[in-house]
Amino acid sequence: MSFIPVPRRVRSALGFLASAVVVIMVVLSLPKSTLTEPSATDGLPHSSQAYQAALRQATLPKAQSQPAIVVYSRSDGQTLEPSEVAALGAQAPRLAQAVAAVLPTSASSVLGPIQVSNSKKVAFSVISVSTVPNANVVSDRIGALRSELAKVTPAGIATQVTGGPAFSTDIGHVFDGADLTLLLATVIVVAILLIITYRSPLLWLVPLLVVGMADQVSGQLAAVLAPHLGIRLDGAATGISEVLVFGAGTDYALLLIARYREQLRTTEDRFAAMRTAVSRTAEAILASGTTVTISLLLLLLASMASTRALGFAAAIGIVVAMAFGLLVLPAALLVCGRGVFWPLVPRVGEIRHADGRIFGRIGASVERRPIVVIVASVAFLVVAALFGTGIHVGLSTTQQFTATPESVVGQDVLASAFPAGSSDPIVILTATRATEATRAAVAGVAGITEVTIGASDTQWTELDATMTAAPGSSAAFATIDAVRSAVAGVPGADAVVGGDTATDLDAARASNHDTWLIAPLILLVVVCVLLLLLRAVVAPLLLLATVLLSFFAALGISWLIFIHIAHYPAMAAGVPFLGFLFLVALGVDYNIFLTSRAREEAAAMGSRAGMLAALTSTGGVITSAGILLASVFAVLGVLPLIQLTQIGIIVCVGVLLDTLLVRTVLVPALAFLLGDRFWWPSTPAAGNSSDPPAAGRDETGPSAADKADPVLA
Repeated sequence: MSFIPVPRRVRSALGFLASAVVVIMVVLSLPKSTLTEPSATDGLPHSSQAYQAALRQATLPKAQSQPAIVVYSRSDGQTLEPSEVAALGAQAPRLAQAVAAVLPTSASSVLGPIQVSNSKKVAFSVISVSTVPNANVVSDRIGALRSELAKVTPAGIATQVTGGPAFSTDIGHVFDGADLTLLLATVIVVAILLIITYRSPLLWLVPLLVVGMADQVSGQLAAVLAPHLGIRLDGAATGISEVLVFGAGTDYALLLIARYREQLRTTEDRFAAMRTAVSRTAEAILASGTTVTISLLLLLLASMASTRALGFAAAIGIVVAMAFGLLVLPAALLVCGRGVFWPLVPRVGEIRHADGRIFGRIGASVERRPIVVIVASVAFLVVAALFGTGIHVGLSTTQQFTATPESVVGQDVLASAFPAGSSDPIVILTATRATEATRAAVAGVAGITEVTIGASDTQWTELDATMTAAPGSSAAFATIDAVRSAVAGVPGADAVVGGDTATDLDAARASNHDTWLIAPLILLVVVCVLLLLLRAVVAPLLLLATVLLSFFAALGISWLIFIHIAHYPAMAAGVPFLGFLFLVALGVDYNIFLTSRAREEAAAMGSRAGMLAALTSTGGVITSAGILLASVFAVLGVLPLIQLTQIGIIVCVGVLLDTLLVRTVLVPALAFLLGDRFWWPSTPAAGNSSDPPAAGRDETGPSAADKADPVLA
C-alpha cells in the first residue's frame, strides 16, 4: 500500500492545528462555576445610601423577602363588583401556597388584603416573595404566582404581577436564550458578509469557524475565572462580549487574509506568503487588540458590578480573538492551500486592477483638494454632533424594554388608579429610637403620600414611603433627594434612604463618576499605543481627534434615530459611556490598519504616495471589516432591552462614520495636506512627499492606485 507524501511544512501546520483543537477541547471541558444573579446594590460604592440601606435591611426580621404586587382590573375597563373583589380575596391562600411551594424556606408567603381604588376600577394586594436562596428562585416564585393566577382568577378579570421581584424577573427573562439568539443572529450576519466579501463558497467557512471557536473558548475562560476574581457575569456582559469577539475577531481575519491573498500573487510558496502576511499584519492587529483590551480592563476600576463584568469578559474575548487570528487562522489557511480561495484563486504574477480602483480614485480626488475635503468632512461631523446637544439620559423602570412585559403593564394599570410609586416604595432605615421623628420628616416631603412602619429591631427600623412619581423617573429621583435631605436633619436618626429607585439613582451617579474617571484613561491608552505604533506625534493626535469627533457625531445621529424613528423617551444610563468606550477603542482600529500600512509604504515612496497606496490596498478590506463590525453590533437589537439596542445603534453608526468618512476621506486628506509633517518628528525613510498632486496625472492612464497590488474588497 502506498501513501501520498505530505510535505513537512504541511505536517507542521496540521500538527499545530491539531494541538490547538486539543487545547480548545480542554478549555471547553473545564467546569464552570454556577453563579447567581448579583444584587442591584452589589456594585454600588459602599458609601452610597442605597448600599448602606440594603445592609441594614438584611439584618431585620423578614429581610429575606420582597413585596410583589398583584394588580386586578376588569378586562372591559368597568368597575369591580363587590362580589368580584370578595372572590379575588378568597383565592389568597391558594396563591400564597403556590409561591411557597417553590423550594420552600422558613420565609412564609402571605397575600395581604385587597385594596380597591376610589374609582373601583383597580385593586391590588401585596405578597411577600422569599428571596432565599437566590434571585433565580425569586424568578421561579414569580412564575408560579402568575401561573396560579391564570388558573384561579374569575373570567373577565385581568391580573398582572408587578413590583421589584417581578421587574427583576422580567429583566432576567430578557436574557433567557439570549446567548443562542445572539449567536445565531451574529453567525448569520457574519456568514452573509463574508460570502459577499470573498465571493467564495469555501473561504468564508475558515474565519467563521476560527472566530466561533474563539468565542466559545473566551466565554468558557471568563465563566471559569470570574468567580475566583470576585466578578459576577450577567447576560448583558456575556452578550456584548460575544458580539465583540465575533466583530473584532472577524476584522482581524479579514486583514490577515487580505494580506495573505496579496502575497500569494507575488510568492509561489504559500508558507512564505503566510509568513510575510503575518509579519506585516501582526503589529497592526496587536496594536489594535491591545488598545481595546487595555481600555476594557480599565472598566475594572468602575464601581458598578455590571461594568466590571463587561470589562473582564470582553477583555478576555479580545485577547483570545487575537491569539486565534494570529495562530490558529494561519495554520487553518495553510492546511487548506490556495484552493480555499476558489473560484478567485490568486496566482503568481496576477494583477487585479479593479480590486482597489474605487479607493484609488477616491484617494486621488482627495489628494487634489485636501483642504476642501477636510473642511467639508469636519463640518458634517460637527453638525451631526450638534444634534446631540439635547440628549436626555435616564429611563424609568417601565421604559427599559422594547417589548412590554407583564410587570410594566401592571405598573401602568396600578399608576392609573393609585400613586405611581405604589409598586416601588422608598425604603428608609432609621435608628429605632428616632422612628417617629423620621416618619414625620419623611411625611412632610412633597411627593410622599404615605409612610408606613415596617420591620424593626432594637437598632434599626424600616419605613416604607409611597411616592406620587413613577419609579425610576426624574421626579422620583428628585423625591429621593428631598427625602434624604429631610431625614439628614433628624437628630440621632442616622437614617439612610434606599429601595429600587434610590439604587437606580445611586447607580446613575456612580456611572457618571466612572465616566469621568475612566474616559480620560482610555484616551491616554489610545494615544500611547498610537505613539508607539506610528513613532510619531502629529499623526496620533490627529487620529484621536477624528475618532472623538466621529463619536460625538454618532451620538447626535443616534439621538435623532432614538427620538424620531424608535421613539425612545431618553437614553439609558451608561449608554453614552459604553458607546464612547467601544467607538474610541474600536474606531481607532481602522485608522491603525490604514496608517500602519501608510507608514510602511511611505518608507519606499514618500508620505503622500504612501498614503494613496495604503488607501488603495487596504480600502476594500477595511471597509468590509467596518461594515461587518457595524452589522454585528446592530444584532444587539434582537434583545428587547432598550439599553443594549441603543448601544448597538450608537456603535453601528459610529463605526460606519469611522469606516466610510473618517478613514476613507478625512485621515487621507490630513496626510496629503501635511505630507512628511504628518509623521513628525520622524520622517519617511525614502521617497519624496513633495511630489506634485494627483491633478497633474493623466486620468486616462494607470494611476499609482492602479499600479499598487491591492486586495480584494
